[in-house]
Amino acid sequence: MNKISELKQAADAHPSVTIQDEFWGRYIRLVQDVVIPYQYEALHDRVPEAEPSRAIANFEIAAGRREGEFHGWVFQDSDVAKWLEAVGYSLSIKRDPDLEAQADAVIDLVGEAQQPDGYLNTYFTIKEPGNRWTNLQDCHEMYCAGHFIEAAVAYYEATGKDKLLQIMRRMVDHIDSVFGPEEGKLKGYDGHQEIELALVKLYRLTGEEKYLKLSSFFINQRGQEPNYLLQEWESRGRITHWSGVPTSSVELKYLQAHLPVREQHEAVGHSVRAVYMYTAMADLAALTGDESLREACARLWDNMTGKQMYITGGIGSTHQGEAFTFDYDLPNDTVYAETCASIGLIFFARRMLELAPDARYADVMERALYNNVLGSMAQDGKHYFYVNPLEVWPQACTCNPDKHHVKSERQGWFGCACCPPNVARLLTSLNQYIYTVHGDTLYTNLYIGSELKTALGGAEVSVSQQSSYPWEGKVTFRVNPAQAGEFGIALRIPSWSQGMEIRVNGEVLKLSEGVEMGYRVIRRVWKAGDMIEVSMPMEAHRVYAHPNLRADAQKTAIQRGPLVYCLEGVDNGTPLSSVTLSEAGGFTEIFDKSMLGGAVVVEGTGFRVNQEGWNGEQLYSREKAPLEAVKVTAVPYYLWGNRGSGEMKVWIPENRG
Repeated sequence: MNKISELKQAADAHPSVTIQDEFWGRYIRLVQDVVIPYQYEALHDRVPEAEPSRAIANFEIAAGRREGEFHGWVFQDSDVAKWLEAVGYSLSIKRDPDLEAQADAVIDLVGEAQQPDGYLNTYFTIKEPGNRWTNLQDCHEMYCAGHFIEAAVAYYEATGKDKLLQIMRRMVDHIDSVFGPEEGKLKGYDGHQEIELALVKLYRLTGEEKYLKLSSFFINQRGQEPNYLLQEWESRGRITHWSGVPTSSVELKYLQAHLPVREQHEAVGHSVRAVYMYTAMADLAALTGDESLREACARLWDNMTGKQMYITGGIGSTHQGEAFTFDYDLPNDTVYAETCASIGLIFFARRMLELAPDARYADVMERALYNNVLGSMAQDGKHYFYVNPLEVWPQACTCNPDKHHVKSERQGWFGCACCPPNVARLLTSLNQYIYTVHGDTLYTNLYIGSELKTALGGAEVSVSQQSSYPWEGKVTFRVNPAQAGEFGIALRIPSWSQGMEIRVNGEVLKLSEGVEMGYRVIRRVWKAGDMIEVSMPMEAHRVYAHPNLRADAQKTAIQRGPLVYCLEGVDNGTPLSSVTLSEAGGFTEIFDKSMLGGAVVVEGTGFRVNQEGWNGEQLYSREKAPLEAVKVTAVPYYLWGNRGSGEMKVWIPENRG
């Protein structure tokens, strides 16, 4: 067995996990029962209140089933792919003949739209058939292919049906005939990274090394001199797809193509492209043992999460290019924090956990999942945020052009609908993120009720996890090896946790011992019926930002367990800018059954500016308005905006009064 095969075998040692969790089970069922059917109708343009997608219509035109013109974004095909991927994961949880029949029909349509040489992309088939592979910078051909590859793998693993898989293998064969290091092939790479991580999934499924080599080629070629994207731009007369006219330059940082990937030190450019690329880099580092690639991943992770990430797990601070800006530039009211970017961050975190068991990766994964991602979808499953702000003033969103991208209510659909199906595919595949295995040790990354089966220490082992997350920090594990054997079970010590207690069969373990990279590793001879009990006190507490983070200076945020909290106008009145928290005040925690399915609400003491004490209608005055004591009510961030349009803020000024 060669080195790559050995590394592949180790990387593929994923446990089988079924989620059985009260909190997440509700959202997974919501995706299955509401989101996937709703998105199917939206893709078919049958949701009156939603902006038309035309994605299925494009495939029907490309397949010759109907006449018409291409509509939508150049990457519109990817919405269909992500829906199919979510269907695949859903069917792996519960087979549904009607849903499967719908997906099979869509796959038949996709197959009919494929060209004789294997090429698949409705934009170029319908609108620009002679311009394939001439604008990699803008036109997302391999991005769309990557999403269909991911869908094909998920659908095959769930159903055993390989039609979509064969369609995409033909497409990849076509891509491989066009791109590569060989003489006569293009030395390019896609402007929007995605295919790189998808090719790794295809390699893991099939074992065909040509897929791994092609992924490595795209990653290794990026940013090399002479820069392919610059050459391509020059050959097009410097014309971009978006403007249709010559432009003065190409922003290579926006495309993460300014340097070879191993020389990049800071997260720059379009945030979704960045984390998709970092995910593939981590995949390749794990599979090939490339230490320089692993080191680059670690550097980029540290910069992104240590200096450019919101407390909610959001990334990408500006709407100009949906991009990173610079260290500590994290404005709350003009933020972007696209849902897809946090989902990509979760992808990256999982791959870093597969490279090395380090709890800080799981901490970020948990933060992004419970806050930014979960908060992007309404409780009805039919409305979504594309942008996830930390402060909202509805009138400013409507009247201030710099804040038009920020919404105070979730939308029914988007013309650029990348986020809703991305949420669906993440939640239906959430079982893949709970655990990782390294050697003979099982690492618990997320505390989500589930049933696991895997091999540890040469024996088959099942582990049942019961969790009261996110409202209580009580978790139990029942360990059942097929026969008694020695192996390790590692429990993440959350960064927010203080006073975590672990008992094995009733005996308290010392947290001062056996802690490795943020996990408490329990190594012993396990027998059937062994019980682990975990208690993580969840107290509402204040969080403060680095002094260089100017937007949050002299402010605090409230967190309880994995959940970030926020103030809403519906609870605290408006304007929220008049509300401050008492610096010395404590918090009261109440489980409110009426709060959108039930949630812990946090109450504290604070002050409000008494506007009646202001001097008439004067815009300015030499006198401060008086303060009055008030109760301050905070709700989980992921629930905000479900009670109508209104003000919201996460970071709250403190008052010493």
